[in-house]
Amino acid sequence: MTYKNLLPIIIVILLASCTKKEFKPQSLVVCEGFENPIGLFDIEPSFSWKLPVSEGIKSQSDYRIVVASDPDLLPNQPDLWDSKEVNSDQSAWVRYNGKPLASRQKAYWQVMFRDQDGSSSAWSEVNHFELGLLANDDWKAKWISLPREEKVDTTKDGHFLYKPQYLKKDFNLSGKIEKARLFITSKGVFDAQINGLKVGKDVMTPGWTPYQKRIETLTYDVKEQLIDGANVIGIVLGEGWYTGRINRRQEQWVKKQLPKVICQLEVTYKDGSKEIILSGNDWRGTRNGPLRFSGIYDGEVYDANMEMPGWSSPGFDAGNWEAVVEEVLDANVNLKPKRHNTVKNIDTLAALTITEPEKGKFVFDLGQNMVGVPMLNIPVKKNQKVTIRFAEMLKQNGRMYTENYRSAKSTDYYLPKADEKITWRPKFTFHGFRYVELSGFDENMTPDLDWVKGIVQHSDFEKTGEFISSHKKLNQLQRNIQWGLKGNFFDIPTDCPQRDERLGWTGDAQVFAPTSIFINGVHAFWASWLQSVREEQFEDGWIPFTVPNVLGLNGSSGWADAATIIPWEIYFRTGDKEVLKENYEMMKRLVGFYSSKANEHIADVRSFRDWLQPYSKSDRKGDTPQDLIGTAYYARSIDMTIKAARVLGYENDVKEFENLLNVVRNAFENKFFDKQGKLTTTYQTQTGYLLALGFELLSNDMVEKALPHLIEEIEKAGKHLRTGFLGTPLLAPVLDKYGHTDLMYTLLFKETYPSWFYSINQGATTMWERWNSYTHSDGFGDVRMNSFNHYAYGAIGQWMYERIAGLSPLEPGYKKILIAPMPGGALEHASADYNSVYGKISSGWKKVNNGLELNITIPPNTTAQIVIPLEEGMTVHSNGEEIANLSGVTFIKQNANNMVLEVIPGTYRFQTLL
Repeated sequence: MTYKNLLPIIIVILLASCTKKEFKPQSLVVCEGFENPIGLFDIEPSFSWKLPVSEGIKSQSDYRIVVASDPDLLPNQPDLWDSKEVNSDQSAWVRYNGKPLASRQKAYWQVMFRDQDGSSSAWSEVNHFELGLLANDDWKAKWISLPREEKVDTTKDGHFLYKPQYLKKDFNLSGKIEKARLFITSKGVFDAQINGLKVGKDVMTPGWTPYQKRIETLTYDVKEQLIDGANVIGIVLGEGWYTGRINRRQEQWVKKQLPKVICQLEVTYKDGSKEIILSGNDWRGTRNGPLRFSGIYDGEVYDANMEMPGWSSPGFDAGNWEAVVEEVLDANVNLKPKRHNTVKNIDTLAALTITEPEKGKFVFDLGQNMVGVPMLNIPVKKNQKVTIRFAEMLKQNGRMYTENYRSAKSTDYYLPKADEKITWRPKFTFHGFRYVELSGFDENMTPDLDWVKGIVQHSDFEKTGEFISSHKKLNQLQRNIQWGLKGNFFDIPTDCPQRDERLGWTGDAQVFAPTSIFINGVHAFWASWLQSVREEQFEDGWIPFTVPNVLGLNGSSGWADAATIIPWEIYFRTGDKEVLKENYEMMKRLVGFYSSKANEHIADVRSFRDWLQPYSKSDRKGDTPQDLIGTAYYARSIDMTIKAARVLGYENDVKEFENLLNVVRNAFENKFFDKQGKLTTTYQTQTGYLLALGFELLSNDMVEKALPHLIEEIEKAGKHLRTGFLGTPLLAPVLDKYGHTDLMYTLLFKETYPSWFYSINQGATTMWERWNSYTHSDGFGDVRMNSFNHYAYGAIGQWMYERIAGLSPLEPGYKKILIAPMPGGALEHASADYNSVYGKISSGWKKVNNGLELNITIPPNTTAQIVIPLEEGMTVHSNGEEIANLSGVTFIKQNANNMVLEVIPGTYRFQTLL
């Protein structure tokens, strides 16, 4: 063979060799998914990365992480930490174990790995993280505010109304700037500006925490906004959650408070010298700015006649502004860096139609129930007040339906200073709405669709999961679930975003958490809120109805259990043990509360029970008794705590709680079931049976007896659900687990009340609080409890992803994946994608001829078990190949209903044929 003939072969070999050498880790993040963060909260962050998707890379055998104070020291001279080569397939949640880190410290890191063949990757790109101010001692600044007003307006129920403050500080800088960080937070909400430009892209900062214990701080890189010479920091400060009437504790403590802000600008020059600008008594402020009022419930008032052009830029004369008063930090209130991403302007919705149900009042339909603020681009007339109202629904006459907002005025006002066209949106409020009503603009102009847009706001997280099927209404249900999440994940998980509530109800949160974790990257969001739950836990271990707690000294079974259920759900879906470590003591204390209140192991504690059960014979709490629900959740919290203890290695706790769980289970069965497996309660309820079966509270013999009674209750209801907030999430998993998947499909695809599709048939674009919050035939439901954006019933999403599409974790973090689709109902196809900590997972099926085609993707460094549904006489192939001949596929077992396979990472297509 000649050299000329050998050349192509040599090139192919060289290319293959280069490809093998050049693969490297991807998607580097720290903690709960942060990429190159500044102002990080964790002094011992964890590191995660993904293996590249390549035909030759299946798993990791070793890794090495290096961390340094300077990127030039990497990878060979790391001065902070060198993990050395670690023989492990762990590519997520590797904990930092180097030199102690400190506030403000910036660190750089890289990672490399070896694959299953021992081939080394290249080093990853260099990523970094920078810590915020971690302790109160790091703050040299003071809280500042204008002095209390001599006369403060109040609402009719006595809540104080604070005018927004405009605060500023002029200062000079001299020299070339290397680095500049603004550390800032407020008691209230703030908008910071430097030299006339907004700092950051956040809204409603810093968010909502238990203010008496912890206030979150933010860190901004402001180097590009500073100049050599004269500079100005300007801050607009509003009441927000802190002193607004959303805080029901006003009577107890807020009346003694004022909105306040604290900030610390730290500048490092290129010569190494430093300068610090602090909030303190040398600042000036005024309440005579254009923002006259801002409240979360009631909206915003803006008077353009009082605008102060250039107020946050150099050269503005603030000689008539007041001196501020300062306050030192309270040692009992911790200032800590924010643990999750802020609320931001995420999307923009255009108006679809305009109507005029009343003369001079024009209604713009955005086509989607959303949360955020309007963006107005309208012609106005001097001193002619523009009124902007909001509604989720319209009455039959086309007018705005606002009764369900209860006492929340949810109205914005704009007072023009001239005849002109303005562009404006509110700053310190948010609304839940689909419809915007405008009046008071220049009546000589004809409204245009471009006059109103909806700015969608929610906590900033990326989409991680998607579901799609062949059924139009099922896809609409998925969209409604997604929009319900967007609308209610507003710094905390709220129950509704529109009326005089918008609180962090714990029961709504616990039932929806698994679904939310699939749809969006909300790991950090939940971890942050759980810190607030820990801080709000009562001395006796009980958990309040809402977190932050504004409703007093009580809780509810099924609601309090967010403290045990959510930590486990986060861990199981992400693999992050830290969430269990952080919350384990809280979990134990909740179990301790139940134990202290139980009488012969029956926990008859206060409860909202099966909230808003349809056709209840009792009240809004439903017909399932309080002691049954309390004891069921007592057992559930014990079970979650056992699982956490097992993961964390607390074997003594495992044994103790296992014994307790067995006792509580026996007490539950003996108390609430007769020997025929029938409930002994006054009313037979679907939820009573679902709790018993779903939480595994019955002996095996009793399960066989109780199950037919559940089916009977569903049959008696015309194969409709009769469940509220607690029972509904259990319907699908229980029916599926015990072989009644067809019945679950029947329930899911019901069109009549009560059902998921029923609200869609009435025009729903989000999840509703009631199954019949509105009907075309009867109109609107009870205004006292009638939210059109409530995510609790969206818990069905979990079953849609995990069983209809068939994609679920078999081991924590999807390290081992279960692909087990369950076709049914009227579906022709369904699929789900999920971006796990290891990479993208896909599971999709479609009916083809007399069989199914399954398309599956398994990411590197994981494995999967695939359960392929079969009918009698079916065989399974992959692109015409017999299963036995497929590389990377291991046959496990087969019966009349399915075939079980184990697979390594890769993309697969299976066909079932008769």
